[in-house]
Amino acid sequence: MRLFTSALLAAGASVATALVPAMASDTATQPKAASPIYGVTIPEGYRAWQLVAPAQEAAPLDELRAIVGNTTAIKAYQAGTLPFPDGTILVKLAWKHTQSPEFATASVPGAATTVQIMVKDSKRYAATGGWGFGRFVNGKPADQAQHETCWGCHQALVADRDYVFTRYAP
Repeated sequence: MRLFTSALLAAGASVATALVPAMASDTATQPKAASPIYGVTIPEGYRAWQLVAPAQEAAPLDELRAIVGNTTAIKAYQAGTLPFPDGTILVKLAWKHTQSPEFATASVPGAATTVQIMVKDSKRYAATGGWGFGRFVNGKPADQAQHETCWGCHQALVADRDYVFTRYAP
């Protein structure tokens, strides 16, 4: 796990950083792109946030993921606070799972696939457990149909954890 996490963080930083200039140039000339339904945008500075946990998604997605959280999220995780307080933001970065060219037993991030965001605002998103969702591909919001699936999975599978899949990595 240590090797996986190190490879994910080292290689992932360069891949995700490659996405940021494209997003920055878009936002410099236009308003921030917001997700349909929820109006969630990609938060400024999220690449500097603390790691909550790495993850790996099996086929058919076959992705490596890193979930980061803002200060509010990290404090809630560390204190074991549920439900998460308003102001919590979680960001999941995802890349295609790729074999390392340098080390045969290591996996590294390949092409970036999505940036997904959860924002806790119990008043604004009361109908969805207090959470708003955003899914972005190449810095642009995914279509409405993809956003409609977010709440259904979170509600069905992790209602007992305030609708959050990710557990804090020890």
